[in-house]
Amino acid sequence: MAIQVGDRLPDVTVFNTAAEAVSLTQLPQGRPLVLLFFPAAHTRVCEKELCTFRDGLAEYNQLGAEVYGLSVDTPWTLGAYARSLGLAFPLLSDYNREATRAFGLEISLRGLPGFSQRAAYVVDALGRIAWAWVAEVPAQEPPYEEVAAAVRGLSG
Repeated sequence: MAIQVGDRLPDVTVFNTAAEAVSLTQLPQGRPLVLLFFPAAHTRVCEKELCTFRDGLAEYNQLGAEVYGLSVDTPWTLGAYARSLGLAFPLLSDYNREATRAFGLEISLRGLPGFSQRAAYVVDALGRIAWAWVAEVPAQEPPYEEVAAAVRGLSG
């Protein structure tokens, strides 16, 4: 069953770009989060999405929100990808697909199983899903202004 608005973050493990385990439930640390699931590094739409958030990061920082990108790519692939795009927010590897499955996002791309559908979640400072969007197709970009508005709504 997919994660819904009002649900708590699932207690699943992902990995940072140094391949260190990170629990999703420990990310909020009293701050709002933006979690961006994307299908695969080094793809056109994913690059556009991540660069759009990179370019708008100042607003999220000003609102006290942390932004994280998540995909099923390896930690090392994501580290190289983040460097190539000049990202100032962390990318997390869901290589074991724990988060992808807990959020109900697992899809196949071109016959290859195990990818994450593109999705965006705003999580409040207590670890509850405050806003959610899941793409109808992987090539669909997130509604950038709606994500920002959801974060602003947590501050007001």
